[in-house]
Amino acid sequence: MASDNNTTILAIDNLSCERGGRRLFEDLSFALSPGDVLVLRGPNGSGKSSLLRVLAGLLPAADGVIQWHGRDISDEPAPWQRSLAFLGHANAIKAAMTVSENLAFWAAFEGSNSDSGDALDALDLKPLADLPASMLSAGQQRRLGLARLATRLGGCWLMDEPTVTLDANSVAKLRDLIARHRQAGGIAIIATHEDIGVDNARTLILGEVT
Repeated sequence: MASDNNTTILAIDNLSCERGGRRLFEDLSFALSPGDVLVLRGPNGSGKSSLLRVLAGLLPAADGVIQWHGRDISDEPAPWQRSLAFLGHANAIKAAMTVSENLAFWAAFEGSNSDSGDALDALDLKPLADLPASMLSAGQQRRLGLARLATRLGGCWLMDEPTVTLDANSVAKLRDLIARHRQAGGIAIIATHEDIGVDNARTLILGEVT
């Protein structure tokens, strides 16, 4: 459930994105408070992934302002970058490392002090902890990518089709993980064609927030 705190922590004002000379979206504005989840909907090519990549700093915005805790991230990028956890189509795992080594690597890289054992439990990965990531199935690799988020409760999660290759039990685990993140005051922006079943989520469709 979303927090009762109505204080805006992420504000997007008139954001536009252009790729290959084509505007994918423009004049996009919304604000999120602690505990909010925004689900991105729309057909392929409507700009869902590009919006996530703009927010993650992987694509430049054509226009607009992104504010984190009232500060323009172009002026002060460090607090925003420290608060971000981004899961794209790729799982960002190292095949030669074990499951636990992957989580330890990302925790160190992102400056997280969270217990990776808790992250393993959150996605039912503890029995696989000593296996090289190369030996995991596609669904297990996706769970490992999601487990990285479990070390980053709070802040802002950006997720692009997080349920791809997941079975129903793993989707339920993801739902529980999102609930824990919200309870910690975190927000999430999720691009998905699937109904994950997140309570009280808002929806953004082709630039319209409902």
